[in-house]
Amino acid sequence: MSAVATQLRRYTPEEYLALEREAEYKSEYINGLIYAMAGGTPEHALITANVSGSLWSRLRGLPCRPYSADLRTKGNPKGGLYTYPDVVVVCGELHRDVLDVNTITNPTLIVEVLSDSTEAYDRGDKFAHYRTLDSLQEYVLVAQNTPRVERFTRQPDGQWLFAAATDLEDSIRLFSVGCDLPLAEVYDGITFAAPDAPSSAGRNGSAAGAGTANP
Repeated sequence: MSAVATQLRRYTPEEYLALEREAEYKSEYINGLIYAMAGGTPEHALITANVSGSLWSRLRGLPCRPYSADLRTKGNPKGGLYTYPDVVVVCGELHRDVLDVNTITNPTLIVEVLSDSTEAYDRGDKFAHYRTLDSLQEYVLVAQNTPRVERFTRQPDGQWLFAAATDLEDSIRLFSVGCDLPLAEVYDGITFAAPDAPSSAGRNGSAAGAGTANP
């Protein structure tokens, strides 16, 4: 989901949260600026739902629970980021922000579905904020125009180990929650453009000669 800056004035976290409680739409808070959340593509929405459903089915009955993008997450303990990740998993008890009981502060796993407008941010500044969270053990980025799932896993020395899966027959291991995430489930219902064909995005949602994630 993309974000659009709504002003140039800088707000405190308290001011942002007060505005957010009364707002009719969701906004992110980044270093004092407030960004209205723009709608995503149908592919983005479906992939997000697929990931959430896949994790829910595997974690049901366990102390780790997935949450949808409606859950606000404090992405930096110093208050520099309040955001709505596409999927969040929390293991154990929810820790709530002292400024707002509907904001959580202890994500174990965060999943973001990439879009053209936010990919650089999701890989860069947002991940830099997320890395300041002691609770966060894994960060997963999911492409929507090609089958590709990237995983960054926190190591004991504070480094982050990278791995990626790019075949629909592959799964990627999520060590933080003890399960595998099959790409066939992530991309169930998604049709990809053939390598030599233009992207279907913005072209009535269709592409000739395309492959699909669920034959």
